Amino acid sequence: MKTLAILPVKSFGAAKQRLAESLGAGSRQALAQAMFTDVLGALRRTAELDEIAVITSDPTAESAARGQGVVVLADTVQAGQSEAARIGIGHALAHGFDRVALVPGDTPLLQPGDLAGLLTRSGPGVSVVPDRRGTGTNALVLTPPDAIEPSFGPESRTRHVALAELADVPVRIDEVPTLALDVDTPDDLAALAAELDRRRGQAQSTRGALRQLDRAGAVPVRASA
Repeated sequence: MKTLAILPVKSFGAAKQRLAESLGAGSRQALAQAMFTDVLGALRRTAELDEIAVITSDPTAESAARGQGVVVLADTVQAGQSEAARIGIGHALAHGFDRVALVPGDTPLLQPGDLAGLLTRSGPGVSVVPDRRGTGTNALVLTPPDAIEPSFGPESRTRHVALAELADVPVRIDEVPTLALDVDTPDDLAALAAELDRRRGQAQSTRGALRQLDRAGAVPVRASA
């Protein structure tokens, strides 16, 4: 089954505004870039993916994404994750992909084997991967790519299930721990640092960014090597 991963990336300079009380603009930018690097690395190592589409208007993200198996699509609208995902879905439909996996750029714990397992379990219709709070959506697998229109944001888990039911396509909830933890709040950041302490050797770019922030006294979290 021909599969496209869709990775929307907001401009690094405008990323993680909800962390503004804890982190300065430069620190937020460095963290967002590090997490994107780790997620993209995991996607590159997932053999079940035929191509990766990075949707962005950020020149740094565009430069980092260039390489074999990756296409960069301009996010000309810059209207959020759902609109960026639709750009990727349009590319998938135009180029004969059978399914898409929509993955966020702030889930640096993602491992290739976990994504491969998700794809293996996903049949026709919609697979929804909830966030760690159980209310949001941290990944979607759509077979075919236009099975539903993505609708990310608060309470999106319920919304995506309803959209699948309305479209009369099968829907499943698939818990994937390494996709559950995205980073929006200081609490999320602390949880990520704690997970990295338990997962030695993973997410090296994010781990390095957190060590830099810790040394600078920017955040009261620590991630061991």
